[in-house]
Amino acid sequence: MYLPPQFAHPDPAVARDLMRQHPFAQLVSTDDEGFPFVTPLPIHVPADGPVGEGMVLLGHVARPNPHAAHLRARPQALLVFQGPQAYMTPRVYPDLARVPTWNYLMVQARVEARFVEAFDDKDRLLKHLIHDHDPAYAAQWRGLPEDFQTGLMKGIHALEFRVLELRCKVKLNQHRRESHAEMLRLYEQGGVQEQALAGWMRRLGLV
Repeated sequence: MYLPPQFAHPDPAVARDLMRQHPFAQLVSTDDEGFPFVTPLPIHVPADGPVGEGMVLLGHVARPNPHAAHLRARPQALLVFQGPQAYMTPRVYPDLARVPTWNYLMVQARVEARFVEAFDDKDRLLKHLIHDHDPAYAAQWRGLPEDFQTGLMKGIHALEFRVLELRCKVKLNQHRRESHAEMLRLYEQGGVQEQALAGWMRRLGLV
């Protein structure tokens, strides 16, 4: 992605938090004709351990999804995590000769995919995702008959994504300090996306 220096965030903790708060990512690679192929899927992002190169993310796609065949042929792919985003009015500036823009936070991870085949490894992967999103379901999953679980697991391709490169973009108009106070005020009065951006402005010390 286009990443001007003023928007490249170097803190790996920010990248991890963004991915964990917004785990529904876009998996992007190419089909056999070289055209981009995209699958949206939830990703397990570990809460601890290394961030960046060597970090391992977990996910799965449905067995009929041709993305699995594309990844077997070309294991490198991109995972895109979209954080909060919202319009920014030029009314935040003290002068008139300004234009609108869009503020957003995003993480892109270049990854290498590895297929997880063993029952126990698939079960461990799914339990990570259950713990992330519905821990109360864990007991129900453990109580399902093993043959039923096995049948369900045959319906997915489980994947580990080893991170080769992690790029975090934080576009909050940080290079225009004269806009920050009014931008924060308007975002705090806005909807969910705007309020989330206001929270990040405060966390990153822009106000």
